[in-house]
Amino acid sequence: MGRPLSRRQLLAGTGLASVGLAAAATVGGVAAGAAGAAGSTIGGGQSVPFTGPHQAGIATVAQDQLAFATYDVTAAGADGLAGLLATWTAAARQLVTGRPLDGSTDPAAPAADTGEAAGLGPSRLTLTVGFGPGLFDDRFGLAGRRPAALADLPAFAGDQLDPAASGGDLCVQACADDAQVAFHAVHNLTRLALGSATLRSLQLGFGRTSSTSSDQSTPRNLLGFKDGTDNLLAQDTAGFDHFVWVGDDTDQPWMVGGTYLVARRIRARIEQWDRTPLADQEAVIGRSKASGAPLGGTHEHDPVDLDALGTGGYPVIPAGAHIRQAAPSTNGGQRILRRGYSFSDGLDPVTGELDVGLFFLCFQRDPRTQFVPIQRQLASSDSLTQYVVHTASALFACPPGLGNDDDWGTALLGDGRAY
Repeated sequence: MGRPLSRRQLLAGTGLASVGLAAAATVGGVAAGAAGAAGSTIGGGQSVPFTGPHQAGIATVAQDQLAFATYDVTAAGADGLAGLLATWTAAARQLVTGRPLDGSTDPAAPAADTGEAAGLGPSRLTLTVGFGPGLFDDRFGLAGRRPAALADLPAFAGDQLDPAASGGDLCVQACADDAQVAFHAVHNLTRLALGSATLRSLQLGFGRTSSTSSDQSTPRNLLGFKDGTDNLLAQDTAGFDHFVWVGDDTDQPWMVGGTYLVARRIRARIEQWDRTPLADQEAVIGRSKASGAPLGGTHEHDPVDLDALGTGGYPVIPAGAHIRQAAPSTNGGQRILRRGYSFSDGLDPVTGELDVGLFFLCFQRDPRTQFVPIQRQLASSDSLTQYVVHTASALFACPPGLGNDDDWGTALLGDGRAY
């Protein structure tokens, strides 16, 4: 198959027989005009610039709410995929400003915007898109553009994955400080995808479970412990360049400036955890529950001394403690950017127990050398594994950021870099 058409060549052509083509023209025109200026807003709250060298929602200071959706693409060929991504981008440029989508005002026709976020403002909404391994099959002629780093994740010990809730051709990560704003964005993108992509899974999250900036305090997860104390921070640009952003050494130049996203739904056996004595909980995590300090320390950000010995010559931080097993020194110096959220999905209909836990999201330069070995280490040696179970998993390549005239398909399907 020949080289795919560029965005400009494609959109200049006569008809895209895919999702919301009329919407693509209408929304795209509004977005380019009304939302072209990065950071413009309506109503209260703040907006996050949509354009830049990297997609927003990664190094962005973590928001409080999440709507994470995955999709199976049903569009015909590369043209159909291109139309979908162009339509989504045009809508996203407008959604992040807090403005409702423009379109037909005919009362006999469906409204252009679903309306549930009217008046709520931008709420620091970010929309981050990723491409799953399945997108690089024969349907779109993309097999030769699949990055080596987008290798299927292996099975890990203890996984109990639901295939229907795992994987996906595309993902959209919507983060905002208002839950309704995040849901509204995914709601509209799903509606615009009608005929070109079907929703595969949707996970709502609340309460970020890690800090991504030195200006943020460390949050607590649903186990009651501070989480993400030693996470990569946005101020560490050298760390992001080394561990998060794809560099020039990639086998696929279109991914330079992008990153790889791993999503894992991790259910907590919360009732079992609640019956565990406090001292045992702290030994499992390796930190004080009250202060967040590493065992043997006084304050949350005290250095984690994995060599310290206590009574009887035993390690102060137990061998199976989570912070020991997840530490860079235990994992060949590797680090990842954590950006997860808590979730609560009611009761398990079989056991009657709470269906709650962590929707784990992490970004890295290469999952093969970062997430995979770290997760293998945790699955084999982390004491926390007796209290959690991984129920869904997915991997996506998140392309670089966009310029004013680009869309989410530009880097993948177009003639060059997105920015």
